[in-house]
Amino acid sequence: MITGYALEQLLPHEHPMILLSRFSHAHSDSVLCAVDISEQSPFYRSELGGVPAYVGLEYMAQTVACYAGALALSKAEPIKIGFLLGSRKYQPTVTVFQAGSTLEISAHKLVMENSGLSVFSCEITADGVVLVQANLNVFQPENHLDWLKES
Repeated sequence: MITGYALEQLLPHEHPMILLSRFSHAHSDSVLCAVDISEQSPFYRSELGGVPAYVGLEYMAQTVACYAGALALSKAEPIKIGFLLGSRKYQPTVTVFQAGSTLEISAHKLVMENSGLSVFSCEITADGVVLVQANLNVFQPENHLDWLKES
């Protein structure tokens, strides 16, 4: 099990775009992170009393990025930039993640190809209740700058 990393070590983001609250742990094929929803949360909307559920897609993407970052650091390798290519069936059971709730975001690796393409099965829960399930398609090229020039 891989633990002990701060989000700032794992994610190629800077505040305020680090949307997660905590990295819990990663294994060879899975990861768990958390988000504490409050009035200080990025994308919080007072008229909703929370964060719109569509932001959960980015929570899932950042959780997958934590997986990649934790595995890289555990092997003394540099963090690489990755890209969210899309998701399948992102259908939340709620419209808003309510203030005062703690979300647990898990991701489980389904496919990881040598090309850098991967698929993760992700889930967001609160108090043991599943709020969202979706598969994320992600891509982590060997050299993101060269890949962006080609795109």
